[in-house]
Amino acid sequence: MIWGVIWLLVFFASSARGGGAGAWAIGVPALLCLATFVLSIFRGEKEITRLDTASLIVAFFSIALWAVTTNPLWSVIIVTGIDVVGFVPTFRKANKRPDEESITVFAFTGVSFFISLFALQSVNITTVLYPASVIASNTVFISMVMLRRRSISANSTRGKPKSHR
Repeated sequence: MIWGVIWLLVFFASSARGGGAGAWAIGVPALLCLATFVLSIFRGEKEITRLDTASLIVAFFSIALWAVTTNPLWSVIIVTGIDVVGFVPTFRKANKRPDEESITVFAFTGVSFFISLFALQSVNITTVLYPASVIASNTVFISMVMLRRRSISANSTRGKPKSHR
């Protein structure tokens, strides 16, 4: 939900500033995130922890702060922080049950933001910080999921007797 709301706000802001068709590169994933959120209400994680709730509160407080910020760099810093906070519940759940996560989605997101770096007309901290943080977050997340899967797989095969032919 956090990513869907943030990306939808960025889409509307970009569209209002003449982002045109390029704004849809973030608008479509925003709608997909929100659709995933709606589906998760019925079929998703039911174990909501205090950490999850705190992350949501911090993210929405930060969205309010972002809305009143007039400095583009601070806006990007705040949005980057919101995005990272939005990852906390995802990391928690994936660490517990890594087989339930699709790393493909996170890989595509990272790759799309990596490609977007090459499309920047102006390269500076304001334009690079958010895409770079998304790339880093997704890379760390994918690595963690793969390591957890490997660890769980190794632990589950240790106690099994070897077959003799």
